[in-house]
Amino acid sequence: MCGITGWVDFARDLKDQRPLVAEMTASLTRRGPDAEGIWQGQHALLGHRRLAIIDLSGGVQPMTFTTAGGATVAMVYTGEVYNYVQLRERLSKAGHQFTTRSDTEVVLHAYLEWGEQCVDHLTGMFAMAIFDERQGRFLLLRDRLGVKPLFYAALDAGLLFASEPKAILAHPQFQRALDVVGLVDALSLSKATAQTAFKGIRELPPGHSLQLLAGRAPKVQRYWAVERHEHTDTDAQTVEKTRALLEKALGEQLYADVPVCTLLSGGLDSTVLTAMAQKKLQAEQGGVVNSFSVDFVGQAEQFRADTFRPDRDQPFALAAAEAIGSHHQTILIDNQELVSEVARQSVFRANDSAQTFGDVDTSLHLLFKAIREHSTVAISGEAADEVFGGYAWFRDPQALEAQRFPWLSRMQLLQAEMINPDFNKLCDFAEYQRSSYGQAVDSVEHLPGDSLEERKMREVCHMHLHRWLPILLDRKDRLSMYASLEVRVPFTDHELVQYVYNVPWSIKGKEGVEKWLLKQACADLVPDAVMQRKKSPYPTSANLAYEQFLRAQTRALLQQADNAVFQIIDRTQLRRELEQPVGAFNSQLKRNNLETALSLAAWLKDYRLAL
Repeated sequence: MCGITGWVDFARDLKDQRPLVAEMTASLTRRGPDAEGIWQGQHALLGHRRLAIIDLSGGVQPMTFTTAGGATVAMVYTGEVYNYVQLRERLSKAGHQFTTRSDTEVVLHAYLEWGEQCVDHLTGMFAMAIFDERQGRFLLLRDRLGVKPLFYAALDAGLLFASEPKAILAHPQFQRALDVVGLVDALSLSKATAQTAFKGIRELPPGHSLQLLAGRAPKVQRYWAVERHEHTDTDAQTVEKTRALLEKALGEQLYADVPVCTLLSGGLDSTVLTAMAQKKLQAEQGGVVNSFSVDFVGQAEQFRADTFRPDRDQPFALAAAEAIGSHHQTILIDNQELVSEVARQSVFRANDSAQTFGDVDTSLHLLFKAIREHSTVAISGEAADEVFGGYAWFRDPQALEAQRFPWLSRMQLLQAEMINPDFNKLCDFAEYQRSSYGQAVDSVEHLPGDSLEERKMREVCHMHLHRWLPILLDRKDRLSMYASLEVRVPFTDHELVQYVYNVPWSIKGKEGVEKWLLKQACADLVPDAVMQRKKSPYPTSANLAYEQFLRAQTRALLQQADNAVFQIIDRTQLRRELEQPVGAFNSQLKRNNLETALSLAAWLKDYRLAL
């Protein structure tokens, strides 16, 4: 796992520009604290920061190959290709020779063998850049589900790219400015555009490639998408195959030359993965898996159940760990840590974005930071709800028929009335969400025999994979990599996603049971208490002191007459938020308006942006 960045320009000699790319590369140090490297060619500079996971002494990047004709193929790569051992054997039989045990070298030789189509042979999470002197070609490639981020920006006749926008912003010739469309897309949780909130910086979409040839504009094209086809397996066969695909995905992702642990919340998804990991480690090594959960000091006394969070994680996490036999640790976070300026600033810097989930992001950052003291790789249950339909709104008729993204029935960063009327004239916040929803529905493929219910649920599942999951994966990547922790997500295995996507809703959500298919596939791994537990999102602090902190921060913000945030946020509406009685912001959902206003203000200030 690493950070990549660079500068390509076919019309310019870049040999004297190494110091600029060195600055860009240095901005990604937290993604790769173990080593740094830069490859320098006439028309390209590729930078790399390494977090060593596989073949600690080998796998140094940038990695190059010199052809018989003397041309160089250079690559920087981040992520993990889990089937690299099988690929190495196949490529060896085709005549390729290897000098390391790293997956990086296998990926480079896969490109030498198959060109751009190498991605069709890779299983894993990855983002890479390849400069091929043989053809005067530059390529960017991103994994199918978008687990690893990748951004790019045009600059004169060339191109900048990076794992995070901060590396592009570090280039002195890039002029930073706010992009209204990108900002509204982030704040509305729509994920409808590749444009970021920084004007000129775009995200390479999941399952896409970018090709740049001398004298031509960059060409972006899709190489993978979930496909709709008839599901012919019986219920029993579907359950059996789902289990086999998940076991295969997890088995591949447990391999590393550094300590691996699991994130165990006490929910179904994390419990399944931790139990599978424990069984595999015991069978192969006689070992015990390390698992981690997060909780807040005083949470047991202060927590109040609601329909969104029906119960606390901690009792279920401990029960699951005991049943599984994992070596479990709870990371306890007190309110002082949660409100510390250092922690909050770290989250802002990690995200490069005004998009925030408040104390969820801060506590996740603190959790990853604590885990990194014990482990370099963590296994997460992220994406199971999107793949198997686990959220409550999948079974809420009102949310499904509302002609907007279902998650907006429970999760909004900013209500439309909080938008400054003048800013709303530029973007029409509510209309943007409606239009994005319509585009998402129109992009879904159906089969002629699909019932109305099946079509509706297919649309909902599709938009979760393409519009909601990318938001969560990006958050997890940024916050984990800021702590130099690699997080792997077995539920994003593309074979599993493709298979389950085509399973009819009558099986996935059979008899109205939440994640019926996953529960049936893994019933032997999960304690009854966890099996019967209703979906509960990542925990948030119930401490009244946290609400008081947000109120104080918001009051201070309101006193700043010329703060740029009020070009976007309506000052009067934000002031009215504070008129609510004490205790009104006792959950994440109820305080999102405050959290987002504060985050947006910090982002605009830190990145020197204004409307």
